[in-house]
Amino acid sequence: MKFLSNVLASIVGIFAFFLLLFFSFLVIGAVFGSSDEGVVSVEENSVLEIDLSDFSTDYVGKYSDPLVTLFAGKNRVGVSEALEAIAAAADDDKIAGISLLNTKSALGMAQTKALRDALVEFRKSGKFVYAYSTNYDQKDYYLSSAAQTVYLNPVGSVDLRGLSTEVLFFKDFQEKSGFNFEVIRHGKYKSAVEPFLDNKMSEANREQLTEMLQSIWGTMATEITQSRKITNTDLNRIADSLGGTFATDALRNKLVDQLIYEDQYTDMLKKKLDVQKDEEINKVSLADYAFSVTNTPKSVDSDDVIAVVYAQGDILPGEGDVNQIGDGALRRALREAREDENVKAVVLRVDSPGGDATTSELIWREIALTKKVKPVVVSMGNYAASGGYYIACGANKIIAEPNTITGSIGVFGLLPNMSNLADKAGIDAEQVSTHAQSASYSVFTPMNAQMRSYYQKQIEFVYDTFITRVADGRKMSKTAVDAIGQGRVWSGVQAKENGLVDALGGMPLALKEAAKLAKINEYKVRNYPEFDKTIEDMLGAFGVAKAKEDLLRSELGEQEYQVYQNYRKLTKQKGIQLRLPYEVKFN
Repeated sequence: MKFLSNVLASIVGIFAFFLLLFFSFLVIGAVFGSSDEGVVSVEENSVLEIDLSDFSTDYVGKYSDPLVTLFAGKNRVGVSEALEAIAAAADDDKIAGISLLNTKSALGMAQTKALRDALVEFRKSGKFVYAYSTNYDQKDYYLSSAAQTVYLNPVGSVDLRGLSTEVLFFKDFQEKSGFNFEVIRHGKYKSAVEPFLDNKMSEANREQLTEMLQSIWGTMATEITQSRKITNTDLNRIADSLGGTFATDALRNKLVDQLIYEDQYTDMLKKKLDVQKDEEINKVSLADYAFSVTNTPKSVDSDDVIAVVYAQGDILPGEGDVNQIGDGALRRALREAREDENVKAVVLRVDSPGGDATTSELIWREIALTKKVKPVVVSMGNYAASGGYYIACGANKIIAEPNTITGSIGVFGLLPNMSNLADKAGIDAEQVSTHAQSASYSVFTPMNAQMRSYYQKQIEFVYDTFITRVADGRKMSKTAVDAIGQGRVWSGVQAKENGLVDALGGMPLALKEAAKLAKINEYKVRNYPEFDKTIEDMLGAFGVAKAKEDLLRSELGEQEYQVYQNYRKLTKQKGIQLRLPYEVKFN
């Protein structure tokens, strides 16, 4: 037996040695490899082909351990680099134009608008922008409508129908299962907890959602009608009648310019580029081109730097990563930028529905300290709501996209309670305490009035702190903030009207404002934060958790899996939350 155990130990040791050796070679390659690795060579007369499936976030992250970068994900560049690449392509003599071919993306509305604006700006160079798809969904059509010519497959469609969103309610589910949530909130519009309190939407919630959707649709409709040279009345008629369902209707309604097959689209591009039919078009993907642009040294005759600090995802305690805002990485990034003499200003890029109240306060404090030393400008992405707005409100200037979802100045607490489930299962709980409050809250007993009052006071304190932060940052009275607060959610357009943001625009405008406040003309951009993650962290996340996620997704299907994920996320929200009422997905 001892012999077998020794053999097994030797085998494990040899395996561990070779695994360590393999990782060592990866580290050496990552550290000492050529900085030009992966940089594509762009041929003359090339087409920049946009495939947005390569992009998921504004920022793909940097890691203190180079080995972690190799396991961080397939995406080497983010939307921020894509925007930089499109701008660079306008001045690149080797790029003849842009092709959007069957573009499908999971990006948010604000990111899509930023890319659309970049395409509109690119067209000013005189180079072509063409779009082709077998079928356009609504968001991708919004992007593709920026092209000078829009092509559609003869049996394809344009799914233009206006905006909607859906909220699921769990009151009956709780009653049937016995697994409930105790809810404490402030704000009549703070509907993050509505799914646990009722089986239908409150009028206040319906009001805010309707007005927000109409505002965001208004921005989309204005830009589509300008590009397609149709009236707003016609576009709304097309949406109401589903006038793009059939390709011939889409053509008749001027949503597209021509019905052709993909091979004909390729032939058209060859003719435009003066390429022979038997030759291939020189193509470069946006992801590859963006990686090349990012890794090509910039000739900026200045040591001045604008630090762009990315805050994307839910706000939760801890280090954080590209999909989660943690106080660890973000506060460290702000301190580094603040203490670096070459950094003259900070742009905080926020794309967050909010989250933990205490973590939001810690990040707000770091921004307040930074603002005392150098200007801070906020650029809002898809979301900058609740905790996302909390960390933004103290900046010198706030820039939002017209379709950014922001505001949601309200607070709630969510405490799981299984007393009904325990009753059904025949489980009884007894507590022994030394003091009146030492037992605190138990999930096995209903919340009593005294405990509810205790949590309500905490909620009220956090809400008062929240509106104080906003009032001080936006130079408004607390009464005025409370009037537009109460958990109310706004579009970027609405937020500008009520004073929550200063201007409408994207990252280019935020950088321009930061440079203006810092009184600099030429500058480099440096991205933050750098995440302190170990290879064990990344392998752990990639291993069992990834396998479980893939299994659930395949078994449940995409739509049911998202329902499961949303409920799971809600059940994990413990303590006081500054969070967007729910995940708003535009259908």
